[in-house]
Amino acid sequence: MNWILSLLKKKWVKWFMLVCASVIVFFTIIYISVLLGFFGKLPTEADLSSIKQAEATQVLDKDSKLIGKYYIYDRQPLTFKDFPKHLIDALIATEDVRFYEHDGVDNVSLLRVLFKSIILRDKSAGGGSTITLQLAKNLFGRKKHAVFSMLINKFKESIIAKRIEAIYSKEDILMLYLNTVPFPDNTYGIESASRKFFNKPASTLTHLEASTLVGTLKATNYYNPRLYLERSQSRRNVVFQQMLKYGYLSQDSVDLFKKQDVVLNYKSFHHDVGLAPYFRAEVKRELATILDTLKKANGDSYDLYRDGLIVHTTLDSGMQTLAETAMKEHLSSLQKAHEKSYGKSAPWLANKNIIQTALRKLPVYKSYKKLGLTEAQILDSLSVKRKTELFRWTGNTIKNVSTIDSLKHYLKFLNTGMLSIEPQTGAIRAYLGGIDYRFFKYDHVSQSERQVGSTFKLFVYTTAIENGMKPCTYFSLSEVTYTDFDNWTPTNSGKDEDTEHLNYNLETALSNSVNTIAVKVLNKVGIESVIEQAKKMGISKDLPEKPSLALGVAEINLKELTGAYAGYVNDSKSAKPYAITKIEDKEGNIIASFKPEVSKEKVYSDYTRQVMLKIMQSTVNTGTASRLRTTYQLKNDIAGKTGTTQNNKDGWFVGITPKLVTVTWVGNDNHSIGFKSTGIGQGANSALPIFAKFYQKMNADARFNNITKSQFETPTQKVLDDLDCNPEKRDGFFKRIFGNKKKKKAFKKKR
Repeated sequence: MNWILSLLKKKWVKWFMLVCASVIVFFTIIYISVLLGFFGKLPTEADLSSIKQAEATQVLDKDSKLIGKYYIYDRQPLTFKDFPKHLIDALIATEDVRFYEHDGVDNVSLLRVLFKSIILRDKSAGGGSTITLQLAKNLFGRKKHAVFSMLINKFKESIIAKRIEAIYSKEDILMLYLNTVPFPDNTYGIESASRKFFNKPASTLTHLEASTLVGTLKATNYYNPRLYLERSQSRRNVVFQQMLKYGYLSQDSVDLFKKQDVVLNYKSFHHDVGLAPYFRAEVKRELATILDTLKKANGDSYDLYRDGLIVHTTLDSGMQTLAETAMKEHLSSLQKAHEKSYGKSAPWLANKNIIQTALRKLPVYKSYKKLGLTEAQILDSLSVKRKTELFRWTGNTIKNVSTIDSLKHYLKFLNTGMLSIEPQTGAIRAYLGGIDYRFFKYDHVSQSERQVGSTFKLFVYTTAIENGMKPCTYFSLSEVTYTDFDNWTPTNSGKDEDTEHLNYNLETALSNSVNTIAVKVLNKVGIESVIEQAKKMGISKDLPEKPSLALGVAEINLKELTGAYAGYVNDSKSAKPYAITKIEDKEGNIIASFKPEVSKEKVYSDYTRQVMLKIMQSTVNTGTASRLRTTYQLKNDIAGKTGTTQNNKDGWFVGITPKLVTVTWVGNDNHSIGFKSTGIGQGANSALPIFAKFYQKMNADARFNNITKSQFETPTQKVLDDLDCNPEKRDGFFKRIFGNKKKKKAFKKKR
């Protein structure tokens, strides 16, 4: 006892005790200050009892398969029963082996950290953070303070952790933790991580997969299996060792598991990548409008990024996958032919006017102009080179390029739009808004309006049949100059002088897409009648009242166009394409539902429908779309129409089958750049092959037998009789001699 008193009298001991006491007082003051809210309000037990986590909105296809999400943090919650036992075992063995023994703060672990990690510098001693402490950090984050920021945050987390432990069971804490903990690639929660890295629900994770994900928690980027597979696998083996150490696995199991490689099935749900990005972007736009009209029970608005909504859509993910593959196969090949056809004289390289005009439309150019920079200064700034990722069909590349270089690179690319709908309802089954959403955000299905070319002839001929014109009515192929429209003279592609006195019936004229006859039919039936019929079929755009309307000079939205064609296989009733069937809250309660919008009345007669369908079948069997039969060997019941616009700017194809209506477009986003030749740019070559390859793939997939094996309705005998005539006839002897080769006439006036 005396030696203790003697020791206490020593000066250095007094100083040591004073320092210790000061440290304790200091920590106590900081702790009490945190507890009293001097560094920010702490959540009360009431707040913690109703923890709200930001949850991603899920987008599901027609079969409730997850195809995407909208989120700030990619989080998708589960209940405790959804977690496999080996996942929980791996987590506890690796992150908090004394989890079931502490009350949120593990004092034993803290002492170990103090003596081993801090005093003895033993890096293998592990950390003192418990699962509950990590949960507190995940839920409420950390704030920066002027001084002692780390200490203040640690105290906050310890107080919150103890309150969490007082309210929730250990199972609830594990559930909350696994639903909030960050995983690699900006992913929050085990369910989202499981679906992203292994494309499966967390409930089905194997020992290897669960341990891989648990292993990433130590350092999400460093152990990211997508980026550093070998490193992640090594960390996974550490998890196995921990499970062995604490009795969760046997030695034999660990030895077996360690020999197996990590096999990822990575599926990103990032907005710009993954399946159907253009479709998901369009659904997002529609949701913004829909959610503005909905309120929660408490009057609050719904938050697309936080409320965990479930959006059910019409998309068929299997069909979408085939459509995207078909598009990539064709466009990559067509792009190569397109560039080769121009050679060194390509407008994106040699036409200064096109390049300068496109340059002046760039947002960066406009911003420099607004700042008052001269043209020379702007061009100088836009000539600065920097490392940039560039899209290529052969694989993206990173190059040192300027803004001007990048513009020239992207000016050359052909783009596309494709929409497939169920004609009976308008339900969208496949949706391609462009070639790659990361680099081409503009949606050619919902946003774009392009000249529709010869696909508009369907409206002209439908109007003619509906107004009593017989299918065996003949028109001459001869050219006519319309004097009241600047002496406009429509011509036919591949003009042959021998056709001057040749006449086609309606079936032959439409199936071979004869321009001169289309205009004559329009003149005969009247522009106003055609426009009225198009509006009945669902075209809302104001159409030009001029004879060139017959050749498709009108710019129409692809989505609207597709819905208008649905009536040919839907009892003469057009359908409005739609994407969302219902929206549920996170508890599964339906907060909004949507029904198909199909025209209530028939927009043309059964007779007209059957005649037009037979004519469009001829287009496929013997007309401009015959390569579907010859080149692509498709045996399906198919009706169709090709379309090409002036100067080969746009290529179109309308493919109609009994249970699916598809429209495809191909062209350049810059209207000044068309195809070099009709051979490459005509709809039969530019747009039709996407449909053809798409159907080839569906034919090979038994899942789509219901669609691919369906057959058209049998037309009435009257329809067959009215179509039973010679496809063509020649003018008589006297007409060939005395007929005017170059006719001039005024177009039919308004009634």
